[in-house]
Amino acid sequence: MTDPYLPRHGNPGYRVLHYDLDLDYKLSSNRLAGRAALTARATAPLPRFGLDLATSLRVSKVSVNGVRAKAFSQRDRKLRVAPATPLAGDARFSVEVRYVGNPKPMTGAWGEVGWEELTEGVIVASQPNGAPSWFPCNDHPSDKASYRITFTTDSPYRVVANGSLVSRQVRSGRTTWVYDQPEPMASYLATIQVGRYELDQLDTSSVWQLAAVPPRLRSAAARDFGRQPAMMTLFERLFGRYPFAAYTVVVTDDELEIPVEAQGLSIFGANHVDGHRGSERLVAHELAHQWFGNSLTVARWQDIWLNEGFACYAEWLWSEESGGSSADQHATSTRRRLAALPQDLVIADPGVKLMFDDRVYKRGALTLHTLRRTLGDEPFFILLTEWTELNRHGLVTTSGFIALAERHNGAALTDFFNSWLYRAELP
Repeated sequence: MTDPYLPRHGNPGYRVLHYDLDLDYKLSSNRLAGRAALTARATAPLPRFGLDLATSLRVSKVSVNGVRAKAFSQRDRKLRVAPATPLAGDARFSVEVRYVGNPKPMTGAWGEVGWEELTEGVIVASQPNGAPSWFPCNDHPSDKASYRITFTTDSPYRVVANGSLVSRQVRSGRTTWVYDQPEPMASYLATIQVGRYELDQLDTSSVWQLAAVPPRLRSAAARDFGRQPAMMTLFERLFGRYPFAAYTVVVTDDELEIPVEAQGLSIFGANHVDGHRGSERLVAHELAHQWFGNSLTVARWQDIWLNEGFACYAEWLWSEESGGSSADQHATSTRRRLAALPQDLVIADPGVKLMFDDRVYKRGALTLHTLRRTLGDEPFFILLTEWTELNRHGLVTTSGFIALAERHNGAALTDFFNSWLYRAELP
């Protein structure tokens, strides 16, 4: 499986069911030693197959079904494997890769993504193609799998990863952290966060909410994320039940250009914490991605508006709920700004260079608000909760959302969606 937006990522012929990552990391030298065990199922006969992996990570051994591979090679961010015995179509198989190196970000049209060293620690923010910077994978959003992540590093540092912390063991000045992520997850949402963090509880009533924060920022963060539990209550009412066991926010001691979502957690920079809720709209945005992007994952990158437009609209809904500007007011001002910008972007297929253009976010939100006014509040929010429940932990497309919206409308919405999603000119 490949994607026209990122044709060098993803691999045909199989789907991954589970990743078991056992990683050992030395911060002083940025040295990562890893064992990645993948369980997969072939979708076609496989005399050979590929995995996505940065060439900065050198592979020393590959086995398939417990037998050393006949051959393997690394080139152009690909690990190509020839198993000792070709794999039959529909066969379930296992792959183990041992590797070591100095991980670094992947470069692309959107700058650097993936593994990045901080002043003291590590941040991993992989959207859309940074996952191969730290583990071998089938790097396509549609290939979702469960994960178990074991990570060993120096004891003064806290490690946060996807899923639930199931064990922590200290030995000889080093700590091994084990996280289990049972819900299917796209590779770009897998993450490791390492830092001198202290862990605070934000809420434990309906959804367990935690914050991993540097000591110097704890007081400010308590206020900046203080209304997140109320956001959770609102979003569960409007979008349906929260899709994971818990939610953690990580605040790095370094500044970040933008916050980034991962599955079950979000990462903010020190610059997003001011003690005055100055970035609260971003707190709402990243929380909303747990439904739109993480539980409901785009089957192809061209449908990125289903992630970003929905998360941006969640900002407006929180503003309306919390006594700020109404969604109508946000829509009016946003339309005015969009009308003054170039009319050269189709949000249902923005192209690889513009897939993270702010117009995808804002016009996506404006599309949803206009749909809300077309359907009426009650049918619109019933549509959203049905959308998240029907596709929980699955894959979504623009055509699928249109079909469900038309069912709730009771009639076709061809002109509406053509004008908002498939034409560059703003309606």
